[in-house]
Amino acid sequence: MSGEFDLRALLDERGGERYELHAKYLNHQLPRMLHTIGFDKVYERAEGAHFWDADGVDHLDMLAGFGVMGLGRHHPVVRKALHDVLDAQLADLTRFDCQPLPGLLAERLLAHSPHLDRVFFGNSGTEAVETALKFARYATGRPRVLYCSHAFHGLTTGSLSVNGERGFREGFDPLLPDTAIALGDLDALERELRRGDVAAFVVEPIQGKGVHEAPPGFLGSAQELLHRHGALLIADEVQTGLGRTGDFYAYQHEEGVEPDLVCVAKALSGGYVPVGATLGKDWIFKKVYSSMDRVLVHSASFGSNAQAMAAGLAVLSVMESEGTVAHARRTGDLLSGRLKELVPRYELLHEIRGRGLMIGIEFGRPSSLGLRGRWTMLQAARKGLFAQMVVVPLLQRHRILTQVSGDHLEVIKLIPPLVIDEADVDRFVTAFTAVMDEAHGGGGLMWDFGKTLVKQAVAQR
Repeated sequence: MSGEFDLRALLDERGGERYELHAKYLNHQLPRMLHTIGFDKVYERAEGAHFWDADGVDHLDMLAGFGVMGLGRHHPVVRKALHDVLDAQLADLTRFDCQPLPGLLAERLLAHSPHLDRVFFGNSGTEAVETALKFARYATGRPRVLYCSHAFHGLTTGSLSVNGERGFREGFDPLLPDTAIALGDLDALERELRRGDVAAFVVEPIQGKGVHEAPPGFLGSAQELLHRHGALLIADEVQTGLGRTGDFYAYQHEEGVEPDLVCVAKALSGGYVPVGATLGKDWIFKKVYSSMDRVLVHSASFGSNAQAMAAGLAVLSVMESEGTVAHARRTGDLLSGRLKELVPRYELLHEIRGRGLMIGIEFGRPSSLGLRGRWTMLQAARKGLFAQMVVVPLLQRHRILTQVSGDHLEVIKLIPPLVIDEADVDRFVTAFTAVMDEAHGGGGLMWDFGKTLVKQAVAQR
């Protein structure tokens, strides 16, 4: 048979070159960074909330691929759905028919989304945000979108325009005419709305950078102000949606909030075929697609493809049948509760916050003289180094993958697969306690690594 391709043989032959290939052909800084912090591991297989390295050693995943692996890796129901859709050999992406799977996924997703009526399917979270921005501008006839300081909505040009992190924006100007306000600042929101040119306010109910939750009542009050001034509320649920915070959407924690547009992605893919979705009210879609001449005014070449739709349907089926949302709430409460018990014990541990299985661990200035001196040394070199000092031994010594929540932040963010169990919680808390004990001991390998980070930070200035 001509054109034979053996993927397993290729990986067996060339898989060991992974870091060299990436350095030569892709982002050359990624392997350099991974090597610097000791994250240049070789992982061979994965299942659920765990993966195994080349030596067969188990690692606990508390990162979930930045939230993509909501059901963990390789859930059997999602895998079967993808095998089934490939075996079905559907006439996919003809562009001039209406296949059943997109309509079925939209119907099932909207069943979890009261007050929303229609769905546009794209391929990623940033694309879902781009769609919402375009729809809001067109539906209102206004140019400007408000967003929050420290927000993260994606990295394509439109979503970058509502990205509140300066480091991501630098060098990519000019961006779209958008304005930042502080999360929770209703006065600033109203002040901007009075100018009469605001199409929408886009907000993460819980910010991914730093894990900061909107203050109680803020979303409802913002919604009332926006509608009074003819503007729309866009809820970015790309990371917080699909059960992450213990409800299907994070905005549902506040009664009466009914966003005009909602963006989802990440966990909807099941970790396989990328899929993003923008959900919205009927009148917005009908205004954008106002005539047959405008039928393709907003579309995506791979949007609504059969594999992505099958993955999304399987994910929602699993979530419903296995009670994933309730499990995330219970397990998240257990994990955050165990961590909060440690705050009085460790002076470097400042706060535990978040909802469900989206948890922020913030470190702060200690009170004792010895630790304060070491903390000041790190802060003078670069804010965020202490959090990195915690992340590294968690992986290297305890085989637990976590992440610092953002540049220049002393916060670790936990966004594990929603399927972690009590044993995984015990494993994390035990390991975290051991790392905190070492940090408060004032010496050892952890602080030696801190000195290395300081030297690197100073050298990069």
